[in-house]
Amino acid sequence: MYKIIGKRSLNKAKTTTEMVIEAPLAAKKCKAGQFIVLRLDEYGERIPLTIADYDREKGTVTVMFQPAGKTTNKLNRMEPGEYLKDFFGPLGKPTNMKGLKRVAVVGGGVGCAIAYPVAKGMFEAGIEVDMIAGFRTEDIVILEEEMRAGCTNLYITTDDGSYGEKGFTTDKLKELIESGRNYDEIVAIGPTIMMKFVAEATKPYGIKTVVSLNPIMVDGTGMCGGCRVTVDGKMKFACVDGPEFDGHLVDWTELLARNSFYKPEETLAYEHFCKLTGGESNG
Repeated sequence: MYKIIGKRSLNKAKTTTEMVIEAPLAAKKCKAGQFIVLRLDEYGERIPLTIADYDREKGTVTVMFQPAGKTTNKLNRMEPGEYLKDFFGPLGKPTNMKGLKRVAVVGGGVGCAIAYPVAKGMFEAGIEVDMIAGFRTEDIVILEEEMRAGCTNLYITTDDGSYGEKGFTTDKLKELIESGRNYDEIVAIGPTIMMKFVAEATKPYGIKTVVSLNPIMVDGTGMCGGCRVTVDGKMKFACVDGPEFDGHLVDWTELLARNSFYKPEETLAYEHFCKLTGGESNG
């Protein structure tokens, strides 16, 4: 059993939650870019969440998530002092930082919770990091202070211009590249469609672009095959071969289609989730 140590909402709209979990074995080995898989109880589904932070001395791992479906909504109802049934990891390959001197890290929405530890890890390794964090509107901005402290330069964009600069992350990225920023690598983390557009935007400049993929995942060890993706014409498994891949080689059409495959089932499960009690609805 894994105890919830802390919990907080990360923005005004309360759309993103941070949880600190007591998991000393995972905390001892995890690195930026990796993830864990958790289960709320013996009947619950297994869901992957990226490691947002960790404290090796305290033996804690921090995760951030958006209550979107049945399991994440049930998780969001849990409070400090309660316990998770399973919490295992770290899984996946950590972010590669070797040989990098200057990078741009692009985060979109709740993906900034994943982009932040990557940017922070690179910054602490002595790499110059420009971070671009994009949100739809001011109310859902998260981790501004943390991101600002974990990079060289932070640029916040909002679709409606209510905070930071008006526009999309790709607009700001192109502006920085064309201003003469010589990046060794671009890292994009966020909604699948955003990562696709970032990869398309950087391809004409010939800048290596790494994306952190989030396909459907079950066991996290490569056995179920649910997280398979096509990269450079070859089948890969995001849980063991990734989650980071060369964005210019990903088959985005296939990935977008696979990610929407279980939408009807996900919707049905959520409709049977009682938002008052946190349990199953009989309606």
